[in-house]
Amino acid sequence: MKTVYSDKHRLHQPRHFLNSRFDVPNPEVPERADILRKAARAGGCEVVPPKDYGPGAREAVHDAHYLKFLETSWDRWQHVDPNAVEIIPNVHAVGRGRGAYPQAVEGQAGFHLTNAACPISAHTFEAACESANVAATAAHLVLEGERSVYALCRPPGHHASSNTASGFCYLNNSAIAAAILRSRYDRVAILDIDLHHGDGTQEIFYERGDVLTISIHADPQRFYPFFSGYASEVGHGEGEGANVNIPLERGSGDEAFLSALEIAIGVIDRFSASALVLAMGLDVSEEDPFGGLKVTGGGFSRIGEMVGRIGLPAVLVQEGGYVYPSLGANLIRLLHGVEETQAPLGVRAI
Repeated sequence: MKTVYSDKHRLHQPRHFLNSRFDVPNPEVPERADILRKAARAGGCEVVPPKDYGPGAREAVHDAHYLKFLETSWDRWQHVDPNAVEIIPNVHAVGRGRGAYPQAVEGQAGFHLTNAACPISAHTFEAACESANVAATAAHLVLEGERSVYALCRPPGHHASSNTASGFCYLNNSAIAAAILRSRYDRVAILDIDLHHGDGTQEIFYERGDVLTISIHADPQRFYPFFSGYASEVGHGEGEGANVNIPLERGSGDEAFLSALEIAIGVIDRFSASALVLAMGLDVSEEDPFGGLKVTGGGFSRIGEMVGRIGLPAVLVQEGGYVYPSLGANLIRLLHGVEETQAPLGVRAI
Protein backbone atom coordinates (compact mmCIF):
# COMPACT_ATOMS: atom_id res chain seq x y z
CA MET A 1 0.00 0.00 0.00
CA LYS A 2 1.27 3.47 -0.85
CA THR A 3 1.64 5.98 1.98
CA VAL A 4 1.55 9.70 1.24
CA TYR A 5 3.66 11.73 3.67
CA SER A 6 5.37 15.11 3.98
CA ASP A 7 7.95 16.35 6.47
CA LYS A 8 6.27 19.77 6.38
CA HIS A 9 4.02 18.63 9.23
CA ARG A 10 6.96 19.60 11.51
CA LEU A 11 6.21 23.26 10.80
CA HIS A 12 3.28 22.92 13.21
CA GLN A 13 4.46 22.33 16.77
CA PRO A 14 1.67 23.45 19.12
CA ARG A 15 2.73 24.14 22.69
CA HIS A 16 -0.43 24.60 24.71
CA PHE A 17 -3.50 22.47 25.27
CA LEU A 18 -6.11 23.75 27.70
CA ASN A 19 -8.05 20.71 28.88
CA SER A 20 -10.78 20.62 31.50
CA ARG A 21 -8.35 21.24 34.34
CA PHE A 22 -4.95 22.53 33.29
CA ASP A 23 -2.87 24.17 30.59
CA VAL A 24 -0.72 21.19 29.59
CA PRO A 25 1.66 20.36 26.72
CA ASN A 26 -0.24 19.74 23.50
CA PRO A 27 -0.31 16.00 22.68
CA GLU A 28 -0.66 16.59 18.92
CA VAL A 29 3.12 16.57 18.38
CA PRO A 30 5.40 15.82 15.38
CA GLU A 31 6.51 12.60 17.07
CA ARG A 32 3.11 11.10 16.20
CA ALA A 33 3.82 11.31 12.49
CA ASP A 34 7.42 10.17 12.93
CA ILE A 35 6.23 6.99 14.64
CA LEU A 36 3.58 6.35 11.99
CA ARG A 37 5.92 6.98 9.04
CA LYS A 38 8.51 4.61 10.49
CA ALA A 39 5.83 1.97 11.07
CA ALA A 40 4.43 2.34 7.55
CA ARG A 41 7.89 1.76 6.08
CA ALA A 42 8.50 -1.20 8.36
CA GLY A 43 5.15 -2.63 7.28
CA GLY A 44 6.18 -2.58 3.62
CA CYS A 45 4.50 0.63 2.47
CA GLU A 46 5.98 2.70 -0.32
CA VAL A 47 6.18 6.26 1.02
CA VAL A 48 5.55 8.95 -1.62
CA PRO A 49 5.40 12.77 -1.36
CA PRO A 50 2.22 14.77 -1.92
CA LYS A 51 1.49 17.01 -4.87
CA ASP A 52 0.32 20.58 -4.35
CA TYR A 53 -3.32 20.80 -5.39
CA GLY A 54 -3.60 24.47 -4.49
CA PRO A 55 -6.54 26.20 -2.84
CA GLY A 56 -9.21 24.42 -4.89
CA ALA A 57 -9.12 21.25 -2.79
CA ARG A 58 -9.58 23.31 0.39
CA GLU A 59 -12.23 25.57 -1.09
CA ALA A 60 -14.36 22.55 -1.99
CA VAL A 61 -15.23 22.02 1.68
CA HIS A 62 -14.27 25.22 3.56
CA ASP A 63 -15.69 28.75 3.74
CA ALA A 64 -13.75 31.60 2.09
CA HIS A 65 -13.72 33.76 5.25
CA TYR A 66 -12.29 30.87 7.25
CA LEU A 67 -9.54 30.07 4.76
CA LYS A 68 -8.52 33.73 4.60
CA PHE A 69 -8.41 33.85 8.41
CA LEU A 70 -6.17 30.78 8.60
CA GLU A 71 -3.83 32.22 5.97
CA THR A 72 -3.54 35.77 7.35
CA SER A 73 -4.21 35.59 11.08
CA TRP A 74 -0.63 35.07 12.26
CA ASP A 75 0.74 38.15 10.49
CA ARG A 76 -2.23 40.22 11.63
CA TRP A 77 -1.84 38.98 15.21
CA GLN A 78 1.63 40.50 15.39
CA HIS A 79 -0.01 43.91 15.55
CA VAL A 80 -1.99 42.73 18.58
CA ASP A 81 0.90 41.00 20.36
CA PRO A 82 4.30 40.94 18.62
CA ASN A 83 5.63 38.63 21.33
CA ALA A 84 2.93 36.00 20.92
CA VAL A 85 3.96 32.38 20.51
CA GLU A 86 0.50 31.14 19.52
CA ILE A 87 -2.96 32.51 18.79
CA ILE A 88 -5.45 31.25 21.37
CA PRO A 89 -8.64 33.35 21.61
CA ASN A 90 -10.06 34.59 24.89
CA VAL A 91 -13.53 35.16 23.40
CA HIS A 92 -15.76 32.73 21.50
CA ALA A 93 -18.79 33.22 19.28
CA VAL A 94 -22.07 32.24 20.91
CA GLY A 95 -25.03 32.44 18.57
CA ARG A 96 -22.64 32.18 15.62
CA GLY A 97 -23.89 33.81 12.44
CA ARG A 98 -26.58 36.03 13.98
CA GLY A 99 -24.61 39.23 13.58
CA ALA A 100 -22.01 40.76 11.30
CA TYR A 101 -18.71 39.01 10.74
CA PRO A 102 -16.06 40.70 12.94
CA GLN A 103 -13.21 42.58 11.27
CA ALA A 104 -10.73 42.47 14.17
CA VAL A 105 -8.43 39.47 14.16
CA GLU A 106 -9.22 38.87 17.84
CA GLY A 107 -12.92 38.58 16.99
CA GLN A 108 -12.25 36.37 14.00
CA ALA A 109 -10.10 34.10 16.17
CA GLY A 110 -13.01 33.75 18.58
CA PHE A 111 -15.35 33.07 15.67
CA HIS A 112 -13.25 30.43 13.92
CA LEU A 113 -11.33 28.74 16.77
CA THR A 114 -13.98 27.00 18.81
CA ASN A 115 -11.75 25.79 21.63
CA ALA A 116 -8.24 26.10 23.06
CA ALA A 117 -6.99 22.88 21.46
CA CYS A 118 -6.18 24.41 18.09
CA PRO A 119 -3.62 27.20 18.54
CA ILE A 120 -2.23 28.92 15.48
CA SER A 121 1.48 29.69 15.17
CA ALA A 122 3.64 31.12 12.40
CA HIS A 123 3.53 28.07 10.14
CA THR A 124 0.30 26.33 11.13
CA PHE A 125 -1.48 27.24 7.90
CA GLU A 126 1.38 25.96 5.77
CA ALA A 127 1.44 22.66 7.66
CA ALA A 128 -2.34 22.30 7.45
CA CYS A 129 -2.31 22.96 3.70
CA GLU A 130 0.37 20.30 3.23
CA SER A 131 -1.70 17.87 5.30
CA ALA A 132 -4.64 18.60 2.99
CA ASN A 133 -2.36 17.96 0.00
CA VAL A 134 -1.44 14.59 1.50
CA ALA A 135 -5.12 13.64 1.59
CA ALA A 136 -5.75 15.06 -1.87
CA THR A 137 -2.81 13.16 -3.34
CA ALA A 138 -4.02 9.91 -1.79
CA ALA A 139 -7.49 10.47 -3.27
CA HIS A 140 -6.05 11.15 -6.73
CA LEU A 141 -3.91 7.99 -6.51
CA VAL A 142 -7.11 6.04 -5.86
CA LEU A 143 -8.72 7.72 -8.87
CA GLU A 144 -5.69 6.60 -10.88
CA GLY A 145 -6.26 2.97 -9.95
CA GLU A 146 -4.77 2.23 -6.52
CA ARG A 147 -7.07 -0.01 -4.45
CA SER A 148 -6.23 1.76 -1.19
CA VAL A 149 -3.82 4.50 -0.14
CA TYR A 150 -2.81 5.65 3.34
CA ALA A 151 -2.73 9.43 3.80
CA LEU A 152 -0.45 10.13 6.76
CA CYS A 153 -1.98 13.50 7.57
CA ARG A 154 -0.76 15.79 10.29
CA PRO A 155 -2.32 17.95 11.62
CA PRO A 156 -5.49 15.84 11.60
CA GLY A 157 -8.78 17.16 10.28
CA HIS A 158 -12.10 15.57 11.24
CA HIS A 159 -13.04 18.19 13.88
CA ALA A 160 -12.62 21.05 11.37
CA SER A 161 -15.99 22.20 10.06
CA SER A 162 -16.63 24.33 7.01
CA ASN A 163 -15.67 27.47 8.96
CA THR A 164 -14.11 26.44 12.28
CA ALA A 165 -11.03 24.78 13.71
CA SER A 166 -11.41 22.52 16.71
CA GLY A 167 -9.75 19.63 18.52
CA PHE A 168 -6.26 19.90 16.93
CA CYS A 169 -7.86 20.16 13.44
CA TYR A 170 -7.71 23.05 10.93
CA LEU A 171 -8.55 21.67 7.46
CA ASN A 172 -10.80 18.63 7.10
CA ASN A 173 -8.58 16.15 5.27
CA SER A 174 -11.21 13.37 5.17
CA ALA A 175 -13.80 15.72 3.68
CA ILE A 176 -11.28 16.96 1.11
CA ALA A 177 -10.53 13.37 0.07
CA ALA A 178 -14.25 12.60 -0.19
CA ALA A 179 -14.88 15.69 -2.34
CA ILE A 180 -12.16 14.58 -4.76
CA LEU A 181 -13.54 11.05 -4.95
CA ARG A 182 -16.96 12.54 -5.72
CA SER A 183 -15.50 13.93 -8.95
CA ARG A 184 -15.77 10.36 -10.30
CA TYR A 185 -17.95 8.37 -7.92
CA ASP A 186 -21.65 9.17 -7.47
CA ARG A 187 -21.81 8.10 -3.82
CA VAL A 188 -18.96 8.19 -1.32
CA ALA A 189 -18.95 6.93 2.26
CA ILE A 190 -16.83 8.37 5.07
CA LEU A 191 -16.38 5.87 7.89
CA ASP A 192 -14.88 7.57 10.95
CA ILE A 193 -13.39 5.18 13.51
CA ASP A 194 -11.61 7.80 15.62
CA LEU A 195 -12.16 7.84 19.38
CA HIS A 196 -13.91 11.22 19.09
CA HIS A 197 -16.97 12.03 17.01
CA GLY A 198 -16.14 13.51 13.61
CA ASP A 199 -18.19 16.62 14.22
CA GLY A 200 -16.56 18.74 11.53
CA THR A 201 -17.09 16.11 8.85
CA GLN A 202 -20.71 15.72 9.94
CA GLU A 203 -21.31 19.48 9.65
CA ILE A 204 -19.78 19.71 6.17
CA PHE A 205 -22.00 16.97 4.67
CA TYR A 206 -25.05 17.15 6.95
CA GLU A 207 -27.38 18.40 4.20
CA ARG A 208 -25.96 16.30 1.38
CA GLY A 209 -27.27 12.95 0.27
CA ASP A 210 -24.33 11.97 -1.96
CA VAL A 211 -21.81 11.54 0.88
CA LEU A 212 -22.62 9.15 3.71
CA THR A 213 -20.98 10.02 7.04
CA ILE A 214 -20.74 7.36 9.74
CA SER A 215 -18.89 7.84 13.02
CA ILE A 216 -18.14 5.23 15.70
CA HIS A 217 -16.88 6.95 18.84
CA ALA A 218 -17.00 7.26 22.60
CA ASP A 219 -20.38 8.49 23.85
CA PRO A 220 -20.24 12.32 23.82
CA GLN A 221 -22.46 12.66 26.89
CA ARG A 222 -19.25 12.49 28.94
CA PHE A 223 -16.56 12.83 26.28
CA TYR A 224 -15.30 15.35 23.72
CA PRO A 225 -16.78 16.88 21.58
CA PHE A 226 -19.82 16.77 23.94
CA PHE A 227 -22.20 18.72 21.68
CA SER A 228 -22.52 16.31 18.76
CA GLY A 229 -22.22 12.64 17.96
CA TYR A 230 -25.63 11.46 19.15
CA ALA A 231 -27.68 8.80 17.37
CA SER A 232 -30.50 11.30 16.86
CA GLU A 233 -28.35 13.31 14.40
CA VAL A 234 -29.37 11.77 11.06
CA GLY A 235 -28.85 14.56 8.53
CA HIS A 236 -31.14 17.27 7.22
CA GLY A 237 -32.93 17.96 3.95
CA GLU A 238 -31.31 16.01 1.13
CA GLY A 239 -28.92 14.59 3.71
CA GLU A 240 -31.58 13.06 5.93
CA GLY A 241 -30.60 9.46 6.56
CA ALA A 242 -27.05 9.98 5.27
CA ASN A 243 -25.53 10.71 8.68
CA VAL A 244 -25.14 7.88 11.18
CA ASN A 245 -23.61 8.09 14.66
CA ILE A 246 -22.83 5.02 16.73
CA PRO A 247 -21.74 6.17 20.22
CA LEU A 248 -20.14 3.55 22.45
CA GLU A 249 -19.97 3.45 26.22
CA ARG A 250 -16.62 4.65 27.53
CA GLY A 251 -14.30 1.75 28.20
CA SER A 252 -15.82 -0.41 25.47
CA GLY A 253 -13.41 -2.89 23.92
CA ASP A 254 -13.11 -5.08 20.85
CA GLU A 255 -16.50 -6.78 20.95
CA ALA A 256 -18.53 -3.55 21.12
CA PHE A 257 -16.39 -1.76 18.57
CA LEU A 258 -16.44 -4.59 16.03
CA SER A 259 -20.20 -5.01 16.44
CA ALA A 260 -20.63 -1.30 15.72
CA LEU A 261 -18.34 -1.62 12.71
CA GLU A 262 -20.47 -4.46 11.33
CA ILE A 263 -23.53 -2.21 11.62
CA ALA A 264 -21.66 0.59 9.84
CA ILE A 265 -20.61 -1.70 7.00
CA GLY A 266 -24.23 -2.73 6.55
CA VAL A 267 -25.19 0.94 6.22
CA ILE A 268 -22.46 1.46 3.62
CA ASP A 269 -23.77 -1.52 1.64
CA ARG A 270 -27.33 -0.20 1.68
CA PHE A 271 -26.11 3.27 0.65
CA SER A 272 -24.49 1.65 -2.42
CA ALA A 273 -21.30 3.64 -1.95
CA SER A 274 -18.79 3.47 -4.80
CA ALA A 275 -15.75 4.66 -2.80
CA LEU A 276 -14.69 4.89 0.83
CA VAL A 277 -12.80 7.31 3.04
CA LEU A 278 -11.69 5.75 6.32
CA ALA A 279 -11.14 8.51 8.88
CA MET A 280 -8.63 6.41 10.75
CA GLY A 281 -8.17 7.21 14.40
CA LEU A 282 -5.74 5.00 16.30
CA ASP A 283 -6.79 6.60 19.58
CA VAL A 284 -9.44 3.93 20.24
CA SER A 285 -6.55 1.85 21.58
CA GLU A 286 -6.49 0.63 25.17
CA GLU A 287 -3.07 2.35 25.45
CA ASP A 288 -3.99 5.77 24.06
CA PRO A 289 -3.53 8.58 26.60
CA PHE A 290 -7.10 9.82 26.06
CA GLY A 291 -8.36 6.46 27.35
CA GLY A 292 -11.90 6.53 26.00
CA LEU A 293 -12.14 3.05 24.45
CA LYS A 294 -10.19 -0.17 24.90
CA VAL A 295 -9.51 -1.72 21.49
CA THR A 296 -6.63 -4.23 21.56
CA GLY A 297 -3.92 -4.90 19.00
CA GLY A 298 -5.90 -7.89 17.76
CA GLY A 299 -8.91 -5.61 17.45
CA PHE A 300 -7.04 -3.34 15.06
CA SER A 301 -6.21 -6.32 12.84
CA ARG A 302 -9.88 -7.28 12.72
CA ILE A 303 -10.92 -3.69 11.98
CA GLY A 304 -8.58 -3.67 9.01
CA GLU A 305 -9.87 -7.02 7.78
CA MET A 306 -13.48 -5.87 7.96
CA VAL A 307 -12.72 -2.63 6.14
CA GLY A 308 -10.80 -4.52 3.45
CA ARG A 309 -13.74 -6.84 2.82
CA ILE A 310 -15.97 -3.90 1.91
CA GLY A 311 -14.31 -4.06 -1.50
CA LEU A 312 -14.36 -0.34 -2.31
CA PRO A 313 -11.50 1.89 -3.47
CA ALA A 314 -10.39 3.49 -0.24
CA VAL A 315 -8.45 6.46 1.09
CA LEU A 316 -7.26 5.84 4.65
CA VAL A 317 -6.84 9.26 6.28
CA GLN A 318 -4.90 9.55 9.53
CA GLU A 319 -6.88 11.31 12.25
CA GLY A 320 -6.14 10.80 15.97
CA GLY A 321 -3.82 8.40 17.71
CA TYR A 322 -1.40 9.95 20.15
CA VAL A 323 1.96 8.81 21.46
CA TYR A 324 1.67 5.41 23.15
CA PRO A 325 3.83 2.25 23.03
CA SER A 326 1.92 0.28 20.39
CA LEU A 327 0.91 3.20 18.13
CA GLY A 328 3.10 2.08 15.21
CA ALA A 329 2.27 -1.60 15.66
CA ASN A 330 -1.47 -0.84 15.61
CA LEU A 331 -1.06 1.07 12.35
CA ILE A 332 0.69 -1.92 10.77
CA ARG A 333 -2.01 -4.27 12.04
CA LEU A 334 -4.77 -2.18 10.55
CA LEU A 335 -3.04 -1.60 7.19
CA HIS A 336 -2.12 -5.26 6.84
CA GLY A 337 -5.68 -6.24 7.69
CA VAL A 338 -6.99 -4.05 4.86
CA GLU A 339 -4.44 -5.31 2.34
CA GLU A 340 -4.84 -8.98 3.17
CA THR A 341 -8.62 -9.03 2.82
CA GLN A 342 -9.38 -6.29 0.30
CA ALA A 343 -11.45 -7.82 -2.46
CA PRO A 344 -11.10 -6.75 -6.10
CA LEU A 345 -12.58 -3.31 -6.53
CA GLY A 346 -16.35 -3.35 -6.57
CA VAL A 347 -16.60 -6.87 -5.14
CA ARG A 348 -17.98 -7.35 -1.63
CA ALA A 349 -15.95 -10.14 0.01
CA ILE A 350 -17.74 -12.80 2.04
